Amino acid sequence: MEAEIQETLDPRVLGLRFQDARRASGLTQQAVADQMEMARTTVVAIEKGERRTTPAELIRFAKLYRRPVSDFASRRAYTEDFVAQFRATERQSMGENPEYEQVAVELQRRSEDYRHLEQMGGISGGRKYPSIYDTEGSAIEQAASDIAAAERNRLGLGDGAIGNLRERLEAEAGLRIFYFAMPSKIAGVFAYNEGLGACAGINSNHPPDRRQWSLAHEYAHFLVHRYQSEVTVLAERRMRTAKERLADAFAESFLMPAGGLNRQFSEIHRAAPHGVTLGDIVILANLYEVSVQALVLRLETLRRIPAGTWERLTTEGFEVQHLLGIDANPPVKDLFPQRFVALAVSAFRKGDLSEGQLSRLLRTDRTSARLIVEELQNRIHREFEGDFTELELDLAQPLGSR
Repeated sequence: MEAEIQETLDPRVLGLRFQDARRASGLTQQAVADQMEMARTTVVAIEKGERRTTPAELIRFAKLYRRPVSDFASRRAYTEDFVAQFRATERQSMGENPEYEQVAVELQRRSEDYRHLEQMGGISGGRKYPSIYDTEGSAIEQAASDIAAAERNRLGLGDGAIGNLRERLEAEAGLRIFYFAMPSKIAGVFAYNEGLGACAGINSNHPPDRRQWSLAHEYAHFLVHRYQSEVTVLAERRMRTAKERLADAFAESFLMPAGGLNRQFSEIHRAAPHGVTLGDIVILANLYEVSVQALVLRLETLRRIPAGTWERLTTEGFEVQHLLGIDANPPVKDLFPQRFVALAVSAFRKGDLSEGQLSRLLRTDRTSARLIVEELQNRIHREFEGDFTELELDLAQPLGSR
């Protein structure tokens, strides 16, 4: 089947995919030629689309680049490579840590899968993104605060804690947001191109408060530095650029707006006869879905608690979250956007995807993929006189909306 697809695939598209995979693997054309037992000029001709590969060569290329054959033989349109973008903007990080390229490759794969599912469903890839914010001539902290307030107003969030941030940014801002495992020192990545749109990856191994912060951080890059790919690295010794400082300042103001947080803190203070406790702070941090560290530092900045409180706490040490029964790092429930999963299940139900293709898209085994299909199909209930029954409906059916 894949060999038949290969025959109808534009060799120029296949060549570009080979070129991207080679670069992501850190191999030269000569090294590939040696491994494939062919002349370097042949590798060059293949990457330029001047020479077709045989099915056997396609399999050998896929094995060499440690990719499934479907990554190369798919009919989906070619899009600009994220790795090249990351190399242009993150030269130092890419040079010191080649594993960063794998993160860029994984973000691109998932984003291409998403776009492919949209195309299968006849859905336009157009997005009405908010305009890029201009920060020229503004102090970083002030610019971040102003942008955070403007976005909260645009999204209708008020000044309270944000619930379902990921779903809001996907539905109302048009981002493609994926959670997947990354090296511990990477918090998140962001990239944009015309074919795939704005795409963000968040480290699924990190605690939920860190994931929330990383998501707001990457959103800032989307709002201000949209055409510059970015990887957020957690390293104290790394010099933070103006871009990173702005993104962190935005995350602080966006997740913990001064007005709402001051109001919440005042209510706790009035109800606490002996003063606000560390336990109160932990519960408040859980409400805002941020770390205790981020909340304490924010309250210090707002002068609601004494300066140096966080430094004193870290010196003393504490395990309050555990004592309060708050799980510090529950597993991520939804690695893929809900809309991505719904599109995949709809395509499977219509016969456009096989069970194997569905499981590959969802990065799981076939049994788990079947369970996902059943769960999604049975989420709709009908209520009649106090009785509830599950309805199995076609999620892709049109509703005749106007």
